[in-house]
Amino acid sequence: MAQTADRIRAALAESIRVKQATADQCTDAIAQAADRLVACFERGGKLLCFGNGGSASDAQHIASEFVGRYVDDRPALPAIALTANSSEITAIGNDYGFDYTFVRGIEAHGCPGDVAIALSTSGNSANVLAAVEKAREAGLETVGLLGRGGGKLANAVDTAIVVPSDDTPRIQESHIAIGHLFCELVEAALFPEREGAGDA
Repeated sequence: MAQTADRIRAALAESIRVKQATADQCTDAIAQAADRLVACFERGGKLLCFGNGGSASDAQHIASEFVGRYVDDRPALPAIALTANSSEITAIGNDYGFDYTFVRGIEAHGCPGDVAIALSTSGNSANVLAAVEKAREAGLETVGLLGRGGGKLANAVDTAIVVPSDDTPRIQESHIAIGHLFCELVEAALFPEREGAGDA
């Protein structure tokens, strides 16, 4: 039991350390990405999110907070997780190859002025890189939630948020915290009169 407790404390302590380092190093980039989202929604655009594995789940989590609500009871905001339709993903992978998993989704749903959030703990996922390239060609603004130094995606996106860690679980924990911050900042900017409306 003592070893289990020590392991729990160590994991939580490391998660706290990574989040503190993220706060120290990434605040400006997080704010810049949030400003992109606010401007996107103000002009009637939408958010597209995508990633692999745990990052796919995080993409769906972030999109759902905008379509539903984060804290405040406010109008829905348009957000799509390109990871959500298993039939679509497997068909694209089968017919075109795995590298096109998200490219086709960007092509189908992306419009100039939309924002694409690419999630990758390594920053080097080939299908995520291909989708970012397609997004930029189509006139979307791009944000990367990354780790491990940012990889190739750090220089491919308009705004790179690189969690300062090489540990995949700790990076993903920080990614979802950043996604929550996006929601909080967007709600505060677009619906200031509704702050606290979801607390009842």
